[in-house]
Amino acid sequence: MPLAPNADSILHHRLRTASGRMFWFGAALVVLGVGAIAFPMMSTMVAAMLVGWVLLISGIILLGSSFAMHGTGPFFGALLLSLLTLASGAYLLVNPIGGASVITLILGVIFLFQGVFEISFAFAMRPNASWVGMLLSGIASLVIATLIIVGWPAISLVVIGILLGVNLISSGVGYIVVSRVLK
Repeated sequence: MPLAPNADSILHHRLRTASGRMFWFGAALVVLGVGAIAFPMMSTMVAAMLVGWVLLISGIILLGSSFAMHGTGPFFGALLLSLLTLASGAYLLVNPIGGASVITLILGVIFLFQGVFEISFAFAMRPNASWVGMLLSGIASLVIATLIIVGWPAISLVVIGILLGVNLISSGVGYIVVSRVLK
């Protein structure tokens, strides 16, 4: 649904006003991404520990909220979920290398399913001109999944850092491009 003409111009005006900040934000993301790729083991460990802290804090919150549940089933379900979340977070914080290995395997499986889905989706939209882009994305996901699964667990210390770096660089470039177009 398109924005109303007035809302559209307000949005564009705000974006133009913020284009300088968007440029520097994008540049910072690119620098962080290059750093993550240059030091993939360190960035993998930082990412694993960040996930560990998020899970630990979430587990504490879930544990507290589980006692507000009414009924035996919901209480024990929430209690079990909170304890699993707490344990997962603690494991990642105590053993980030082992945690990175598990996260890497999960990413490989996710990319595998994503690739299968995107390829089947591409063939479903085949009369459309954009089906080739989806097909290429699906093939790329399958290639990445294969590389991760075949190289697992040896590549676990670098995969997350490299993927994080690529994501930061692509996001940073996106912000830079948007900021330059808006000027």
